[in-house]
Amino acid sequence: MNAGVHTASSRRAAFGPVLSIQIYARIAGALLVVSMLAGIFGELYVPAKMIEFSDAAATAKNITSHGELFRLGFAGYLVEALCDIALTLLFYVLLRPVHRQIALLMALFGVIATATYAMAEFFYAAAPVVLGDDSLLKVFSVGQRDAVALLMLKLYGYGGEIFMAFYGSAIVIRGYLVIRSTFLPRILGVLMVIAGAGFIVKNFAMLLMPSYASDLLLLPMFVSAVVLALWLLIKGVNVSRWHATMVAASAGE
Repeated sequence: MNAGVHTASSRRAAFGPVLSIQIYARIAGALLVVSMLAGIFGELYVPAKMIEFSDAAATAKNITSHGELFRLGFAGYLVEALCDIALTLLFYVLLRPVHRQIALLMALFGVIATATYAMAEFFYAAAPVVLGDDSLLKVFSVGQRDAVALLMLKLYGYGGEIFMAFYGSAIVIRGYLVIRSTFLPRILGVLMVIAGAGFIVKNFAMLLMPSYASDLLLLPMFVSAVVLALWLLIKGVNVSRWHATMVAASAGE
């Protein structure tokens, strides 16, 4: 009897209160929603309003006339990036009972993806500097500045697409772990694997076969993220199965 009580106490000490992992799941669901909304605003809506890749002068006029919106777009990206970093940790905690090393690999791909996109966003932030810094760039004509600013934004676009292979790999691994788990529905994992594969295929198609790099390849990611966020917010994880998996994993180490 005392041994059983001691074992139960040890498990509570190791894994925390029964509801703690459910709180992780709820937070992950909420951050997914925030990340999606911030990403749609900062990476889709604002760039679509501001950037005209075939017209440097028009793009420069948009940025200088609507500088606040341009900066809000960058702020939207920052919110998304902060959420993604937190989500990397949250999903590692949620999925490590399935396989600790593979969960760690998932987290590493996630961190690299966020860091890569951060480098791309540097060029986004550089465009208004090029257009507004009269003291350093006065040797350039207005047309030349506009062209350099548009070049910065094109590099931002290319950099943003290069990150997709890393992010897609993280999502594929996340989906694999969900499929292997017993505390989340397998269909969520299947959706994630398809979504991550779409990002990876788009990345390589852009490099090797640009005419086949359709944005439709990115649609499964949106569907997967929405479904996963709703599930985590409404249902969460099966707490008893999560703890059983954690105990089994600890016993096997």
